[in-house]
Amino acid sequence: MSSVPEYFGTLVFDDRTMKGCLSPEAYASLRKTIDEGAKLDISLANEVAQAMKEWAISKGATHYTHWFQPMTGITAEKHDSFITPGADGRVIMEFSGKELIKGEPDASSFPSGGLRATFEARGYTAWDPTSYAFIKGNSLCIPTAFCSYGGQALDKKTPLLRSMEALNKQALRVIKLFGNEDVKCVRTSVGPEQEYFLVDKKLYDQRPDLKFAGRTLFGAPAPKGQELSDHYFGVIPTRVTNYMEDLNEELWKLGIFAKTEHNEVAPAQHELAPIYSSTNLATDQNQLTMEIMQKVALKHDLVCLLHEKPFEGVNGSGKHNNWSMATDTGVNLLSPGETPYENAQFLTFLVAVIEAVDEYQDLLRITVATAGNDHRLGANEAPPAVVSMFLGDELTGVLKAIEEDAPYGGGAKKPMKLGVDVLPLFKRDSTDRNRTSPFAFTGNKFEFRMLGSQNSIACANIMLNAAVASVLQKYADILENATDFESELHKLIQKTIKEHKRIIFDGNGYDDSWLEEAAKRGLSNYRTTPDALPHLTDKKNMDMLTGLKVYMASELESREEILLDNYNKTIIIEARTMVDMATKNILPAIYDYESSLINTESVKKGLGLGAGKYESKVIDILSKDIDLISEKADELAATIDEVSKIEDIKAQSEAIRDKVLPLMDELRAPADDAEKNVPEKNWPYPSYAKLLFSVD
Repeated sequence: MSSVPEYFGTLVFDDRTMKGCLSPEAYASLRKTIDEGAKLDISLANEVAQAMKEWAISKGATHYTHWFQPMTGITAEKHDSFITPGADGRVIMEFSGKELIKGEPDASSFPSGGLRATFEARGYTAWDPTSYAFIKGNSLCIPTAFCSYGGQALDKKTPLLRSMEALNKQALRVIKLFGNEDVKCVRTSVGPEQEYFLVDKKLYDQRPDLKFAGRTLFGAPAPKGQELSDHYFGVIPTRVTNYMEDLNEELWKLGIFAKTEHNEVAPAQHELAPIYSSTNLATDQNQLTMEIMQKVALKHDLVCLLHEKPFEGVNGSGKHNNWSMATDTGVNLLSPGETPYENAQFLTFLVAVIEAVDEYQDLLRITVATAGNDHRLGANEAPPAVVSMFLGDELTGVLKAIEEDAPYGGGAKKPMKLGVDVLPLFKRDSTDRNRTSPFAFTGNKFEFRMLGSQNSIACANIMLNAAVASVLQKYADILENATDFESELHKLIQKTIKEHKRIIFDGNGYDDSWLEEAAKRGLSNYRTTPDALPHLTDKKNMDMLTGLKVYMASELESREEILLDNYNKTIIIEARTMVDMATKNILPAIYDYESSLINTESVKKGLGLGAGKYESKVIDILSKDIDLISEKADELAATIDEVSKIEDIKAQSEAIRDKVLPLMDELRAPADDAEKNVPEKNWPYPSYAKLLFSVD
């Protein structure tokens, strides 16, 4: 078998491949498009398309597809073959620059939030040259943006690219003020850590809730959960190891830098973490990673669960978004550096992030608002719904010293002045980590820990890039007109610290007392998706996002509608599944077992043995459970019908939150209670014990 360096990236039309397949002139021109956003002319597109086609065919590809990311939460693709009729009745393999640059999928069936009428079908996909094409199966996949006939973005990639450009533009303005004339661009990079569960496929196939909802809607707890902490970083089971080896190989062929793998806290839970890459590429690769994780699992008779909360009572799965900014000259703007001016530059970008997170904390919360993630946030396994930042003792101390014009740590004789006194040289790991913080500084990056495991990372990074860009724009406007740069910079940083320090919290984010403290500080606490999403179109947010041209106003309005509609439909599907499972299988199973107990009790009485204590006790429990399950299933079914008739999406989401979800809990409780008292062989669905502990 080939070594990893030999096959790594062999299915990607990456820089190495482009350099080998294109003429030097075409390669240089394409690099200029990728690196600087230079316009791509049709002659270059034709040469790239020809090279792509020849390379793809050499890898066994027969088709090509414009691969895009609509607002469904997953990717989409329409495959066309390379074949074209030849003059003699045979075929030739062709692929033009026009076909590379633009595609035309039907846009009418994708979520548009009112941007498109159902009968308006035309939509366009446009090649994104900054993200590498790749081979999947027998198809050349070309990463593209997706927009409507009127030019509105119908996807997640287009706003992401806009946000990256907005941050680049404003960051360059600030960078130049520090004398960095050689810097041509600033890019954000991301390393998304991906958590997931693996369950046996035979067991999965017996659970309608896992099939339809991605999570178990019923299930009594197993005798053992995660309380011993013996699964976390424990020995990886052989079957899982084999899966991870195959997964790594598939990811590495696609140039995805899968680096770290380990058991997570909950039984049957694991994590995969890649090396950092540019935000656009990382977003594409994370979508690919989730798809491949699920495909490879099936080859091992496993199912990969990406839902945020597949099992009640054990930790759910998140996706930690490790975000940073760097120049094309290799300088990480969130790394302190080794000179006073580098320190000053670092602190400028640091406080810009602090202000951005504080000012647009609602937008960050919105990016992680889903029906699945609502089960996880604040559940003593993930950050609360309140956004806060962790900086650690050293940085917090430095900012406090700047705020108060005081010496830092008692070691300096003068108050801290940027660019005058030598600031302490911060070490990358100068402080402990805080796993309860939603937004934590971890040395030279920030870790945004609120994302759900099946979320696209695009949304969080769009808002993060845009929010930081808006603050940097303000800073640049001030500093470019300063008569004394150092003095104005010091005042700016000091003012920012004073006005936005409320967002900094280094304590236990899981503690209830923090929620009280956060309320006193004026931090928002949108506990559920219906609480959070309507704030997407608040004037403050609309002004910022449209002002930077990251979104049009109509695009924001459509996304609010799409996301609320998705929340509503997700929970209605779950509720219907619960009613179906309860009435068709759970109730009959309980009734059958209760009947057998009644028969046993009757036989005992007939033999003069008296009523059995066990039978009497369990019959009483099950009778109450049956009545309650039947009552709540009927009530839930009626409520589903009621809320389904509500036409206003926001009102419907609130009704679902306030009426449907509580009834789902009320239906689950007696069913789970009954499961504890019915023999496993009589219960219609595999237990938590089997699902969580059957993969070895």
